[in-house]
Amino acid sequence: MNHLPLIIKREYLTKVRNKSFILMTFLSPLIMIGLFFFVGYLSNVNNDTVRTIYVLDETSFLSETLKTNDQTIYTHLSDLDVETAKTLANQEEAYGLLHIPNSSLETVSDAIKFYSEESPSLSVISSLESKIENKLSELKLQNDGVDLALIKASKTSVEINQETFEGVKTSKVGSIIKLIFGGAAGYLLFMFIIIYGNMIMRSVIEEKTSRIIEVIISSVKPIQLMLGKIIGTSLAGITQFAIWLLLGAVMFVAASAIFGVDMSQTQTPQQEMVNQALSNPESTDKFQMMVGEISALPLGNLVVAFILFFIGGYLLYSSLYAAIGAAVDNETDTQQFMLPVLMPLILAVYVGVFTVIEDPHGTVSTVFSFIPFTSPVVMLMRIPFGVPLWQQLVSLLILIATFIFTVWFAAKIYRVGILMYGKKPTYKELFKWLKY
Repeated sequence: MNHLPLIIKREYLTKVRNKSFILMTFLSPLIMIGLFFFVGYLSNVNNDTVRTIYVLDETSFLSETLKTNDQTIYTHLSDLDVETAKTLANQEEAYGLLHIPNSSLETVSDAIKFYSEESPSLSVISSLESKIENKLSELKLQNDGVDLALIKASKTSVEINQETFEGVKTSKVGSIIKLIFGGAAGYLLFMFIIIYGNMIMRSVIEEKTSRIIEVIISSVKPIQLMLGKIIGTSLAGITQFAIWLLLGAVMFVAASAIFGVDMSQTQTPQQEMVNQALSNPESTDKFQMMVGEISALPLGNLVVAFILFFIGGYLLYSSLYAAIGAAVDNETDTQQFMLPVLMPLILAVYVGVFTVIEDPHGTVSTVFSFIPFTSPVVMLMRIPFGVPLWQQLVSLLILIATFIFTVWFAAKIYRVGILMYGKKPTYKELFKWLKY
């Protein structure tokens, strides 16, 4: 293994000195920040849009319900028929016409129509439906002699306090926080594998097609060359990722100061709903509970486990990318081999999202946290919920053992494939190469 450090150094320097690598390293943060601010600008433009809706209420049930606000101007019409109201709304270029026909309280809900030039926004229709439903429900209750004040006073909010048998308090918010960490870790691993795994594969294909590999392989063992490519490219990827984080933070602050864009003021309708919820006096208690949940997380365990499983998972999949690169002559031929490699990783993300949050210690979650092709994602999502140390160690050892086996497996393909030209390999041929 004396040549391994030299191969790692060569691969690392070749990557970081490449013009396209340097260009994308400094250009990518600029593009991402630009897109972020562009989305913020579009959100501001969308929030500033004021819609005018004409209302023809022949029942007078909703005359006081639909009131003008910052986003919508309601213009109430009277003494007009529907066709005249439609013509007027169209001529005035109104957003639409809401027609409530003259009918009984029991049947009016089925006769309401909204006329517009184009398909109306889903949020606008949902808002109108919600307001009309609430008002009609109140009117029906009043007609039945029900006191609305008593109904409002009888409404009770229930939030079950959660606590372990050892006395440790938990909550639904804590489960969401834990899921967010696991999802972020899985997504980061997924993107890192796709970006830099493809880089390893292209590097192998490039050297193979240029016949440089024939000279290199005469003095270096295939397994050394493959490991050197994997580790060297990984270090280049880590370097690029670190630069992205640094430049992204600097550019974000600089752009905010130069253009005077305050992203905290950019609010989507969903964010406005969240802010309204936080204005409730109970929000202080919820915020304190959230802080308590974050502080209760095993942060040290999470950081160490994230580093180890992230590196192990990346090296495992990178060896497969290198084997694919050695087996083909161009990137077009790699498609037949990519799906079997990515499927376990995609499966891990789905298993983590749909099973870990519901039952982090169930059979499905536990089994997939030990399978090496899914454990980097699933185990990271389980750890915040409390996983025994022995399970983490066993899962990590299985992952490392599988990586060693995969390197041996990939080196077999690598040894034969890097010298094969002009023929698309099949799975049957790859199996034969393992016997050489």
